[in-house]
Amino acid sequence: MVEQQVGIEVLLVEDDPGDVLMTREAFAEHKVANTLWVVSDGVSAMEFLRKEGQHAAAPTPDLVLLDLNLPRMDGREVLASVKQDAALRHIPVVVLTTSEAEEDVLRSYSLHANAYVTKPVDFERFIDVVRQIDDFFVSVVRLPQR
Repeated sequence: MVEQQVGIEVLLVEDDPGDVLMTREAFAEHKVANTLWVVSDGVSAMEFLRKEGQHAAAPTPDLVLLDLNLPRMDGREVLASVKQDAALRHIPVVVLTTSEAEEDVLRSYSLHANAYVTKPVDFERFIDVVRQIDDFFVSVVRLPQR
């Protein structure tokens, strides 16, 4: 029997249009029907997650892909806010960033990131990494029910 995979709601918090495009392509080429939502700064991410302002009708994402270096509110602040909020802390957050700094890795995990992934600069490798994250959270991990 073939298991039917249900798509998940993914929020990408990313200010680099090239990385947004590559992530969209990785999702589009994937066979799972996930929905990718995109915001480009930390303030918008928190508004999306809290369903405020123009994001009042936003879904609650099953997964957040979070860049650390963001305008208005950086990813570390977003991560801290999400994990301190009882209504949001159950949402897995994968830090997806260019930073290879050990202090960023340690700080992200101390703020309760679920995973820390350094973005590859190579296009094909980037697509592969996004697909692996997607596969893991759709096929392997059991996420909380909406």
